[in-house]
Amino acid sequence: MKRDYYEVLGVSKTAAADEIKSTYRKLALKYHPDKNPDNKEAEEKFKEINEAYEVLSDTQKKQQYDTFGHNNINGGNPFAGQGSYTQQYSGDFSNMGDIFGDIFDGIFSGTSNGRGRASQRNGEDLRYDIEVSYLDAMKGKEISIDIPKKETCSVCHGTGSKDGVVPKQCAACKGKGQVRYSQGFFSFSQECPHCKGKGTVISRHCYECKGEGTVNKRKNIKVKIPAGVDEGTSLKVSASGNAGSNGAPPGDLYVVIHMKQTEGFQRNGDDLYTEIAISFPQTAMGIDYSVPVLEGQVKVKIPPSTQPGTILRIREQGFPKLGRKSRGDLYIKINLSMPKHMTDAQKRALFEYAKSMGEIPRAEQYQGDSFFKKIFR
Repeated sequence: MKRDYYEVLGVSKTAAADEIKSTYRKLALKYHPDKNPDNKEAEEKFKEINEAYEVLSDTQKKQQYDTFGHNNINGGNPFAGQGSYTQQYSGDFSNMGDIFGDIFDGIFSGTSNGRGRASQRNGEDLRYDIEVSYLDAMKGKEISIDIPKKETCSVCHGTGSKDGVVPKQCAACKGKGQVRYSQGFFSFSQECPHCKGKGTVISRHCYECKGEGTVNKRKNIKVKIPAGVDEGTSLKVSASGNAGSNGAPPGDLYVVIHMKQTEGFQRNGDDLYTEIAISFPQTAMGIDYSVPVLEGQVKVKIPPSTQPGTILRIREQGFPKLGRKSRGDLYIKINLSMPKHMTDAQKRALFEYAKSMGEIPRAEQYQGDSFFKKIFR
């Protein structure tokens, strides 16, 4: 026995026309044979929901169905016919055009360049990863990279045909690159399987590219690394990707930057960090100190009584800000450098300083040092 049409669509008998239409669209897309190849169960459900919708979307048929059920619709039961769903429905389905327009746009979008033109495929984009030093990122640099890519064949100039013979129009699709299929009350297009969407066929293939129109080559490309690039920066080199087909434009090349850290320096965004170690007298009395940086040296004024661990900020001495004229800042951490060896004169001076500060160490702490033995004996 046939299932109740309302049950088939999953709507109530009081459902409005818009609800019936909306529910049908979802089910038709879900169970469409092209989305469920070789699935007999889905095909049967697709037939069933179309049959239910044809009745419930028609006011007169719906009224007859609500009164008599599956019998006496259009004078009998026209929906019990045999054969595929493409043969069962031969009535007027003009009210379904908007429904299947949306459905097949979703199913077949991207299968071809469509609408009567031979397929042209843009070349694929390529990616190249490169390591850049802090100095190169600071100053900018032009580099050369060697990459494998598809280039238009120089022998056949991209036609794929031997000796310059013009490719013939594909007989299967009449040069459109697509073939059109009809299934009952709707139709759709797909890429022509004979010419692979090109719209033309080649009788004799080019010996260099074997009919592909492109060949694999290594290409040397110059890339300008702008000052200020950082980890993950992607530089686009237009039209340097793989060649397109049938005269379509090539893809692009994307060069992705990875930072190679320089010892003694750290980067955070546009700011640069480094450390220096100076002596106790220098920290105590202050000094103009030449700090080594990526591009040479920078003169820094260290104030008197600077404490170890102090961080000095020097504006506009960091990395350039990408695409702007300003720069980040330089941060310098001050460390204290302690001497490993001292002469007796240096020790005496230090002792006198400590004595003046009331910090004379106890004698027993220096029993192993000949200098302090002399002082404390």
